[in-house]
Amino acid sequence: MCWSATADLAAGTVISAAGIACLARVRRARDLPVAALPLLLGVHQLVEAAVWDTGGGCSPAATAWAVIALPLLAVWVPAGVLWAAAPGVRRRLWGPLATGLTTAGVLAYCLAARPVTAEIRGHTIGYGVNVPWMPLVLTGYLFATLGALLLGGDRRLRTLGVVLAVGALACSALWRLEFASTWCAFAAVASLLVLGWVRRPCGAPLSRDRPKVT
Repeated sequence: MCWSATADLAAGTVISAAGIACLARVRRARDLPVAALPLLLGVHQLVEAAVWDTGGGCSPAATAWAVIALPLLAVWVPAGVLWAAAPGVRRRLWGPLATGLTTAGVLAYCLAARPVTAEIRGHTIGYGVNVPWMPLVLTGYLFATLGALLLGGDRRLRTLGVVLAVGALACSALWRLEFASTWCAFAAVASLLVLGWVRRPCGAPLSRDRPKVT
């Protein structure tokens, strides 16, 4: 999320371009989901630019924003990290993926059963999604997304998880103050980290758990 339609449009364009660059540099098919993450984040920013233009309320753009932010990312991130991980690491990633699938199921049902509303509050947008057991669902969402990145075994993806965790805390605080939405800045940093991950030297180890060949 950014602080205006113009900022969202600009950020979405730049982040989407970074996502295309990530996909163009992929060496292994199993890296594609993680490499596509910046493109997904960029499209998310572009969708929010449309939410700004509608002036809030119930709209297809608001629903699309919620679908990407909630059920889609809850599955995409842990599935992508698991697919890209070294075989010795995958065992510990099934937990985040199973949690993500369960959380996504609950969120998808809520989005299908209830309308999504958007309210412009100065330089922020508040999205209304009626989710039962919100603390439990939020915990599952964070474990599925940030937990997968932190447990994935790759140093670059672990850094990405830390950056996104800090970004979530900072953006939540600023959003509650209704000061400004700044998630787009962290999304841009995340895109650069993913680009660095994609461009890692061919044959570089994905995990410290990978046995050494002598």
